[in-house]
Amino acid sequence: MEEHIEMLGKIKNRSDFLKFMQLYIPTIKDLSIRDYLESVASWAEDMDGYYKNTNQEIPQNINWDFISTLFYVGSIYE
Repeated sequence: MEEHIEMLGKIKNRSDFLKFMQLYIPTIKDLSIRDYLESVASWAEDMDGYYKNTNQEIPQNINWDFISTLFYVGSIYE
């Protein structure tokens, strides 16, 4: 399994997130940003099933505002 996938469920801080992104970004091939964001939104809508199917507890304290801000500023930063 790829190293970034093995990190999922273990990312606890900003440093872990940045390491994940360094490993993850190079794996994206031929996927438009719009398609990617639509996939993220669809997954967020159906995420309960992912957690149930993988026998994981559904997160309860997700900071959705921070996640939304992170996606937005990615489109305007530098």
